[in-house]
Amino acid sequence: MDDTSTNPPSLADPISPENLRSKPPKRAREIESLLTAEDVAKRLNVSTDWVWDHSSRKKPLLPVIRMGDGTLRYRASGIELFIEEHERLSALRRRAV
Repeated sequence: MDDTSTNPPSLADPISPENLRSKPPKRAREIESLLTAEDVAKRLNVSTDWVWDHSSRKKPLLPVIRMGDGTLRYRASGIELFIEEHERLSALRRRAV
């Protein structure tokens, strides 16, 4: 048997930061339903105008998918990552004060 074959990672293997930040597998992204600006506004408890503004010109920018006809769509996973990142940044700011 050849020693150059690779073994699949076990649960005991450490998880690298690069793997945590990587995109989900393409197949998982393909079956994820897309959200509308209204859906995102409800999830973030903000106005639809806020979502539109932060999808194009105001910071923090939301991760958005622009459709051919100009409509905006969002991946639920992208919005959740946006929330997590801003929660982390808020915690860092509180510690710095």
